[in-house]
Amino acid sequence: MRKLFFIFFILFILSACSQRENIDAIEDEEEDEVLSIQDVKIPDVIFTSKKQNSVIDEEEMKLSIKTYLDSFEELSNASEPFQEYIDEEEELTTEELEKLDKINKLIKENDENFSNYILNNTLPEGYKEESERISHYITALNELLPNVNIKSIIDKGKVVNGKEQKKIEDFLDQKKIDTKAFGRQL
Repeated sequence: MRKLFFIFFILFILSACSQRENIDAIEDEEEDEVLSIQDVKIPDVIFTSKKQNSVIDEEEMKLSIKTYLDSFEELSNASEPFQEYIDEEEELTTEELEKLDKINKLIKENDENFSNYILNNTLPEGYKEESERISHYITALNELLPNVNIKSIIDKGKVVNGKEQKKIEDFLDQKKIDTKAFGRQL
């Protein structure tokens, strides 16, 4: 009986050590996954619409919100390595600066396109207020991130906060809108 106990005990210790090695390997892989600036691919899809004074149905509105938020997430992910580089006070090359500038222009264009879309069209019932909330939140967040300082945090904190994020998440859940942003992969 004692031998059996020791065998199980040794197996337990070996499996625990093996598990720790697996966790270490996963952590190393995650560190390697951080994109270098050279590896950044600029997303080629942002929210666009030429619709003006149109009545938007619910399915189109859901797709519009999804496209806008997915584009936001992809652009944010693309700009992240640049922000880390800048935070470390490293100098960017001309090519890297051009890439970052292109990403920032796409971020702004994505925000403006969605804002114009929701302002210049008739949205389905129950979407107007929440679509505006999403637009204001994402636009404020995009303006806040590259310009982090105390004044901007105070100014944008009225729009970008956990309470507003929760309202957006609840709306996305309620309408079953599957997006990359807000961890909403349904």
